[in-house]
Amino acid sequence: MRFLLRWMRRLVLLIVVVAICLVAPIIYVETSCKGTAQFQPYDALLPPEHHRPETRTLMTYPEWHIVHAYEDYAQVLRQGDPHDYGFWQGITGFWSSLCALSQSASAHGEVDAGTKQMIYVIGTSFTVELALKAAYEETLGRLFTALRGPQRAPLDDLSAQQAAEYAQFLQQVPWYKWPFAENAQDLLSESSGSLRDSERAIALGFENTVKDGYAGFIEQAVAQVGTDELTLRMIITAPETLPAYPDVQVIGSRPEGTEIETPRYRELTNLLADMARDGVDLVEIAGNDDIMFTALSDQPTEEDAIFSAPRQGFDDYRHLLVVKVPQLAERLRQLDGSGLTLEHIHDY
Repeated sequence: MRFLLRWMRRLVLLIVVVAICLVAPIIYVETSCKGTAQFQPYDALLPPEHHRPETRTLMTYPEWHIVHAYEDYAQVLRQGDPHDYGFWQGITGFWSSLCALSQSASAHGEVDAGTKQMIYVIGTSFTVELALKAAYEETLGRLFTALRGPQRAPLDDLSAQQAAEYAQFLQQVPWYKWPFAENAQDLLSESSGSLRDSERAIALGFENTVKDGYAGFIEQAVAQVGTDELTLRMIITAPETLPAYPDVQVIGSRPEGTEIETPRYRELTNLLADMARDGVDLVEIAGNDDIMFTALSDQPTEEDAIFSAPRQGFDDYRHLLVVKVPQLAERLRQLDGSGLTLEHIHDY
């Protein structure tokens, strides 16, 4: 009986320690990452039904940090092994970038409670996922890699391919729509039966099975509350006539320019880059006059970046930059000569 009570106390203590570790970053962000900039209201041109909170251009990044982390992981796996990835760097990058974004958000209004809750939930889930993955890959995973030797096993290449395809998938589609169950089945069917392949099929198969079940739960929850809008409105000006762009609907002319409706997410980044090259300028996006984009360079810092961090596996750095919407197109046109490469434009 004493033995059982002793182990129960240890289990309770472990649970408390884990809970404190998971809550600590949230407490830090809430208490130490307050911005001091004065919010300057903007008199929007678009009607209220087409407005989106301006702070969301900053608060969409934490989700994209997770996308980028999977992209980094896939890049590391191209030539290396899972334990070569810096799991701790991926975790701390999420929370440190969120701190910087929270400090900058004060200049753009109040971050609503729902957005904060969503970010904290995905941040905690991401932390748990990477911590568990690190615990395995840095121990048993590393052991089986050593037993395998320098020659990669077939499932090392297949898992690297799956990671790359998943990272690409996340650019436009929610993670819970990925076919995790098919991944697990492919690992089993493509296994050569070697020690390393058997270990990969079991370990990654279990991971995919767990994610498949969780994805189904999340998809049902999203279906109940409804998905976010897939389009947004903006006002632009063109040098002469507006070129034809796929999936762009012209709503009408206004004194300030042409009102259009466009897709969001990754498609919007490609669209705005094309528009900038064509000489199109922006007046307003979703009722806002500030927007954030990320750019890549070989320099660790950028003068006006609100946050900069290295990318794993790429030997370069990501910079988070905020500009006025009317200045965005010109800034994009100037990127080539500045040593920066556009990565993603964060809508709202």
